[in-house]
Amino acid sequence: MAVGLQVVGLLLGIVSWCLQSSCTSSQVWKTRSQLESVSSSQWLFEGLWMSCAATSLGSIQCSKFKTVLGLPVHLQACRALMILSLLVGLASIIVSVIGLKCTKIGRTSERVKHQIALSGGILFILSGVFTLIAASWYTARVIHEFYDPLHIGARYELGTGLYLGWAASCLAILGGSMLCCSYKKTPPSPTGQFSYKFTKTSHGPSIYRAAPVSDGGSSKAYV
Repeated sequence: MAVGLQVVGLLLGIVSWCLQSSCTSSQVWKTRSQLESVSSSQWLFEGLWMSCAATSLGSIQCSKFKTVLGLPVHLQACRALMILSLLVGLASIIVSVIGLKCTKIGRTSERVKHQIALSGGILFILSGVFTLIAASWYTARVIHEFYDPLHIGARYELGTGLYLGWAASCLAILGGSMLCCSYKKTPPSPTGQFSYKFTKTSHGPSIYRAAPVSDGGSSKAYV
């Protein structure tokens, strides 16, 4: 049961990381509303890194944002959050693979592997939270500008990149939760300690016999 949860959680985490990559590189985080477009044969859309214009003939022209410090605060924050989610997601994949019960790396005990898998699940959840914050923040900004009567400029609607971000965050959180649920706290293995008792013999010196604490230990006698 634990192995199945770990494998499914890892697969969901890998899929979520791929969706996060697509979301970060997507140029369709918001599209210009068709309600105020003069011509229906041209579409404008923007992402985290550039803005593009497409025509009905199939031509697409994109231009990168020429400045970084001059960008809105929410756009810079979303960039940082998405990059951070990708890095954390990649680290969580590596950690989770090491922590799987079906993988053998060195002489790692089962207790340590459970703890490694738990760490991978927590990292997956953290990566999903970063993506969810970025997509939700950007969405709130687009909706606020769309309904703001004092907003000067083009009005945009939600793009497909935001939906990719929400899907990626849900899969990452779900996969991380499954990895965390597979964690089973096991008691530490016995360290081989012995208890000693004093006995007297009628034919010789006193003997101290060591009785093992666990069943796996062997009894030893010291004269």
